[in-house]
Amino acid sequence: MSENARPPLKLGDIIRRQRQLAQLPIRRLAAMVGISGPYLSQIERGLRAPSDRVLHAIAASLRTTADALVEQATPQRPPAVLAAIAEDPNLTARQRQVLAEVYTALADTTIARRRRDGNRRADDRSGH
Repeated sequence: MSENARPPLKLGDIIRRQRQLAQLPIRRLAAMVGISGPYLSQIERGLRAPSDRVLHAIAASLRTTADALVEQATPQRPPAVLAAIAEDPNLTARQRQVLAEVYTALADTTIARRRRDGNRRADDRSGH
């Protein structure tokens, strides 16, 4: 793994992060989903995998989709631009690191905006 690559998050990490961003206590989200707090805790810690029904209920309660949660937890191949930066002999190690960080920050911003826009469209369609 290159020095600028981040390890992929696990599904439980993604669920925990989304729950925290929504400012939902674990017991509240568990109640919304219809599962116990300890079971949700085990999912977040990666000790248990949620069933499809539970994953969809968690996603709906977090105002996202199960597909979006799974996608965030799926390891992605580094974009070709990061590979090109890493292989460019005309750049110093520090220049490679800075360029990779700038590219990643810009790409992450665009991805987050697209998700927000997609969630807004989904909310509009569902009447929220």
